[in-house]
Amino acid sequence: MTVPPGRRERKKAATRQKIADAAMRLFLERGYDAVGIRDVAAEADVAVTTLFSHFASKEALVFEQDQDFEQRLTRAVTDRDPHEPLIPALRREIEALLRHCGADSALPIWQMVDESPALRQYEGAMRLRHAESVATAIAGALDLPESTTSCRTIARFAIDAFSLAREAADPDAALNEIFQMIEAAWEVSGLPWHGRGTDKAEAGQAVTSS
Repeated sequence: MTVPPGRRERKKAATRQKIADAAMRLFLERGYDAVGIRDVAAEADVAVTTLFSHFASKEALVFEQDQDFEQRLTRAVTDRDPHEPLIPALRREIEALLRHCGADSALPIWQMVDESPALRQYEGAMRLRHAESVATAIAGALDLPESTTSCRTIARFAIDAFSLAREAADPDAALNEIFQMIEAAWEVSGLPWHGRGTDKAEAGQAVTSS
């Protein structure tokens, strides 16, 4: 049973969201480079120290759902149904994130990211961190060492699938193509297909039919 957050946690989350909303509003109105941390703090009516207690950098304000996305990706591996093979579970979550981030309302944000070297660099580092977390989750699900190269490689392929599909003219077709290659890489790696009671035939069928 999930315990609801207490009053302090709710207040903290509300302040964080207020800061993130203020930052995005200013970034889209004035341009990312034209807005400073003090501008965001003033817009959100908080102290600069309060802002930095929630966000470590200006770039982090743009990717305020970073931790939530990372948790969703790892839970796709760790919390999947016992009979669901690993790759389709991971793909399903990436598809959900792609739909969320591919909405029309998100297009100006991605345009801002694509035009900013600092934001592109931050996004790249964020993807690597997400991939390491997913690799750890995969290794744990398969009872393998966290540093297993095969797990890290598969995780990076899967995380990069999001960016490649987002940039494609047909994201769904791109995702299909990418995950076919991920399935082939999984086959070559010799990793077990499930880790919890699903045989290889079921795993392959689930990937190719999704």
